[in-house]
Amino acid sequence: MKIAYSAASPYVRKVMACAIARGLNDKIERWKIGTTDPALLPVNPLSKVPTLITDDGMSIYDSPVICEYLDSLGSAPKLFPPVGPARWKALTQEALGDGILDATQPRRREIALPQDEGRQGYIALQQGKVARALDALEKDADSLGDLTTIGEIAIGCALGYLDFRYANEPWRPGHPKLDAWYAKVVKLPPLAETMPVG
Repeated sequence: MKIAYSAASPYVRKVMACAIARGLNDKIERWKIGTTDPALLPVNPLSKVPTLITDDGMSIYDSPVICEYLDSLGSAPKLFPPVGPARWKALTQEALGDGILDATQPRRREIALPQDEGRQGYIALQQGKVARALDALEKDADSLGDLTTIGEIAIGCALGYLDFRYANEPWRPGHPKLDAWYAKVVKLPPLAETMPVG
């Protein structure tokens, strides 16, 4: 398998964390490529990373689909629980983690641009989404495990991205249980071996 890869992308990190958790890390070749590189277009018309190219040449995107595909391979414990309450919880947690990323990634671009009223409003809206998501995670922090589900991996990657790109907006104050959980799981291989760079 080959993955269109950026070491700074939190969505790539989520995929690689899943690969590590599933024992597939050494079966995936990294293809470092920018999203503006025309070589990416034949395998993903959206020109996004991550994009996974399977052994039989199929292109899979984006991170939720790739993670579920990886979960179908090998014999390691599944990150996606079977249909039932545990699955809906894990998928909802994944959506919350991805939602934090969706609210923070575009904001990096907006911060660098002239700060008119519309842009300031947009930034505040995205900050509000992250703040509410963190509060919801704090309430549920006692139920989070050791990166055994896709939801926990997505949340860990989201918190790591906040540290990586928004260190000037610390998320830990007011979230002591979430902080304690993250301090424990960031040392586990799926997160420890995928620290962002760039």
